[in-house]
Amino acid sequence: MPDWVYAVILGIIEGLTEFIPVSSTGMMLLAKHGMGLTDPFWNTFAVMIQLGAILAVVVLYFRKLWGAVVTLPTDPASRRFAASVLLAFLPSVVLGLLLHDFIKGVLFDSPVVQCISLILGGIVLLLIDRMAPAPVQDDATRLTLKTSLIIGLFQVLAMMPGVSRSGATIVGAMLNRVDKRAAAEFTFFLAIPTMLGAFVLDAIESRDQLLAGGNLGLLAIGFVTAFVVALGVIKLMLAIVTRRGFAPFGWLRILIGGAGLALLTLA
Repeated sequence: MPDWVYAVILGIIEGLTEFIPVSSTGMMLLAKHGMGLTDPFWNTFAVMIQLGAILAVVVLYFRKLWGAVVTLPTDPASRRFAASVLLAFLPSVVLGLLLHDFIKGVLFDSPVVQCISLILGGIVLLLIDRMAPAPVQDDATRLTLKTSLIIGLFQVLAMMPGVSRSGATIVGAMLNRVDKRAAAEFTFFLAIPTMLGAFVLDAIESRDQLLAGGNLGLLAIGFVTAFVVALGVIKLMLAIVTRRGFAPFGWLRILIGGAGLALLTLA
């Protein structure tokens, strides 16, 4: 198949999985492995097209986000919201810079690790969905700073492909008595600086790969595809979470991880 078809396939996978707790990076890397994409560019591609999905959050929540930005100088609630997101983002900044090369060079090339992470994460989601303490915070823009920092520490776990950034942050939020829908929405907001930071870091470190013939075009295809697909997935995820919680995603993780291990064993 031509490379642009691979770019579209990976863009669809990213858009489908970025905001549901099944690990978009793990899913893309397993797909990359299955399609035989061994060029290091595809690892960079898998990270950078996540910004396309994140742009869908900006579009869908533009009014709320823009309102918080323009009222920062005058509204304490807006400043608190911004501080909570930045505080949650901080742990990933520190450890992301320290461990970036190890994560991308070692864990990104270990499909077995990704499959095991999917299964274990699925089990955790099933347990948390049933056993999480009763929520006392139901507004994603008004979480306490302590809760935000704890969620940020949980996000660090997602540096291992297969763990799921959204899954880790949702678990951290629910353990700290955040309502399921609010936990999901805060995860969306936290994704904006997190994925923007990852995009910029990879763009700087992989600029030679990106400037190679045709790679920028492939990246643009994946970026746009991820954005379009994610627009629909965000609303669908919130509907599922509101009605059925996170159990469906837990079972989905276990199914995908188990199937991946079986295929790796037979290969």
